[in-house]
Amino acid sequence: MSDLHRDIKQLIIDALGLEDIGIDDIGDDQTLFGEGLGLDSVDALELGLAIQKKYGIKIDADAKDTRNHFSNVASLAAFVSAKQEA
Repeated sequence: MSDLHRDIKQLIIDALGLEDIGIDDIGDDQTLFGEGLGLDSVDALELGLAIQKKYGIKIDADAKDTRNHFSNVASLAAFVSAKQEA
């Protein structure tokens, strides 16, 4: 597991107060919303704000591909990496 994946998993746990879940309980390709981890739209907003604050990146909530970036930890890590390199 990469450091970025681990950091994002910890951020998800901390930002959303998921006290019963550990880093190892979240798979890199596990769906974060709905049937996967069970996050909802409010969680998405909180997670988006936490990512913007931690990584100093801007997330356009209205962009058509933003939802895809938040589908799992792997896609979120790729998104953060791409934004940091830009």
